Amino acid sequence: MEQRMTDLEIRLTHQEAAIETLDRAVVEQQRMIDRLRERVERLMEQVRELAPSPVAPASEETPPPHY
Repeated sequence: MEQRMTDLEIRLTHQEAAIETLDRAVVEQQRMIDRLRERVERLMEQVRELAPSPVAPASEETPPPHY
């Protein structure tokens, strides 16, 4: 019985260490995702600024022929 408790405690210790390692990896991945999301948003904004809109503003549109 004593050996079984010792084995369980050892397994628990290893599992706690593995969970801590995985938790650190998840936190780092989330930080990376956040940084990449910000970069994509900045790039999208730059593309929007560089690419002219194919739709002219309402003030520049010619009226349709039936007017």
